[in-house]
Amino acid sequence: MIVQHLVAPEAVPRVLLVEDDEEIAVMVLEMLTENGLEAIAVGSSSHMDDALRKRAFDLIVLDAMLPGEDGFSICRRLRASSTVPIIMLTALGDEINRIVGIELGADDYVTKPFHPREFMARIKGLLRRASYGADQPQQPAAMQFAGWQIDPILRQLVNPDGVHVSMTTAEFDILLAFCQNPGRVMTREQLLRMTHAGLAGPVQRSIDVHISRVRQKIEPNVREPTVIKTVRLGGYMFTPKVEVC
Repeated sequence: MIVQHLVAPEAVPRVLLVEDDEEIAVMVLEMLTENGLEAIAVGSSSHMDDALRKRAFDLIVLDAMLPGEDGFSICRRLRASSTVPIIMLTALGDEINRIVGIELGADDYVTKPFHPREFMARIKGLLRRASYGADQPQQPAAMQFAGWQIDPILRQLVNPDGVHVSMTTAEFDILLAFCQNPGRVMTREQLLRMTHAGLAGPVQRSIDVHISRVRQKIEPNVREPTVIKTVRLGGYMFTPKVEVC
């Protein structure tokens, strides 16, 4: 199954939906195009790969339960080589599956049945945080900490050796929030609000999962983190001095 809905030719965000249920795919496509997005739907991992070879997409909505390669495996594979925002879409509503999706690199997780307005709010919020949209407020200048550089406009992280480090949208947003609040204890609730635009997004534990992934990329010793410290009964604190480049 390959279904395509196109909007006006001007530059708009492009969304790739990977969903094998044709009825759901048509419904989601109509929702996306009615909200001014360009949307394409495919029903399997092989068709997804074909679509990705032909063009770039700004966001992928990925069903977890697919024939052949499932959505969790696809998410892991995509995240190994791409930072494209991913929303997992599935009927599996228990917390364990949510955490698995986040651990594999998904940026958000929506369960079926979903409220159309909330689903669109999540998509628009994720696109906005990925620097898409003219109404986005002006971003601060690039910053540096402990030899690292983070650029909010280009959404890039560069390590002390000058190598670009790949991050998911959620990971980058969390690190940026820390860099904008160095030396301050940040609660999980604050981090959820800052990285999910006030939505009741993934469960709070997902913040811990994202922070664990950020630590793996920036901590000298992941077993004894010193850059992002855990504050007992408080949350987390970013310890390095942060300066504008």
